[in-house]
Amino acid sequence: MSSPVLTVSGVTKTYRMGEVEVHALRGVDLSLLAGELVTLLGPSGSGKSTLLNILGGLDVPTTGRVRYHDEDLTDADEKALTYYRREHVGFVFQFFNLVPTLTARENVALVTDMADRPFTPEQALDLVGLGHRLDHFPSQLSGGEQQRVAIARAIAKRPNILLCDEPTGALDAATGTFVLSAIARVNRELGTTTALITHNAVIADMADRVLQLADGRIVQDRRNTHRVAPEELRW
Repeated sequence: MSSPVLTVSGVTKTYRMGEVEVHALRGVDLSLLAGELVTLLGPSGSGKSTLLNILGGLDVPTTGRVRYHDEDLTDADEKALTYYRREHVGFVFQFFNLVPTLTARENVALVTDMADRPFTPEQALDLVGLGHRLDHFPSQLSGGEQQRVAIARAIAKRPNILLCDEPTGALDAATGTFVLSAIARVNRELGTTTALITHNAVIADMADRVLQLADGRIVQDRRNTHRVAPEELRW
């Protein structure tokens, strides 16, 4: 069994909206192991994105503890959380957030120019199957290709953790398969601990482990007996 990379203990998250308290997470316990691919399933409002944001240091829990290896992130200040995000975490979101006036190579270079031991933009784009599209602008790329550029940008700094929030949500099934294949390849070849949010239960079959969330709690944590290749998924 691999060692935990991230450990969440008794985490709650409460937001106040006027006089109303919204309980986004209600006592979550979770460990993400080195090199595993985990999918988070659940309806809107179940707490998936809130949990992912806390894992990535974009948000902090109301109560509970979050640890990255031996480092306690719970009481970290913004400078420490910024360092954690910059050095250790890659993010992929539903919308690509590429700079439209920059080529694929230049969009990835935004990250590699700030990292200590990055891949070159060419290496990162080759990992996601876009080595032949280096000098194309986002407007010259399909939606799936733009999302793969976003993945290349996220993994170019060689993060230990890759967090993906609905990366195929804006894509059709055929295009989404190419994106999932890129994520699976990064997980397999680089050993990057990967957590992926999806509404699509079929996608869970490509994971090592599946977490089902409801009403701010993890209601099921199951391990797949084998991972299905993204190319074999049907939805």
